[in-house]
Amino acid sequence: MKSLRLTILLCALSAFVAGCASVSKEQSGQTIGSVVGAIVGYNLGKGHKDQGWAVGLGALYGAAIGASIGKQLDEQDKALANQAFQESLENNKTGSAYSWSNPDTGHSGKTTPTRTIAATEGSGPCREFTTTVLIGGEEQQAYGTACRQNDGSWKIVD
Repeated sequence: MKSLRLTILLCALSAFVAGCASVSKEQSGQTIGSVVGAIVGYNLGKGHKDQGWAVGLGALYGAAIGASIGKQLDEQDKALANQAFQESLENNKTGSAYSWSNPDTGHSGKTTPTRTIAATEGSGPCREFTTTVLIGGEEQQAYGTACRQNDGSWKIVD
């Protein structure tokens, strides 16, 4: 359950930076959360006869969490979180956090690389990470793996 919330949080933060202006933050978070939740449910349910239920429940739970997070973060929060994510993975040593804070909303967070994985042929290096966001006094965490793209940006792959 916690890994689902964490994965959705980070995906929502990353996607919101490039989000569409005509879609609300809540709708964007709900959509992204639903997709990520379904993927997590699929992976958790692999090999079990109830895999369809895992996918469905993952999508529903992900949509609810994604909508909640999306509703609470403004554009500056998203930009700061994405900058921390990109900078941390590119420049920080394993275990060293890159923090951000928005004085206008009181939201803050940090991203910490936890392991570097050697590049495979045709891709840049990958790094495992944790991200923490503090919204209204409540801490949300995410973790996953991101790989450096050809343009130098980091993209979440897991």
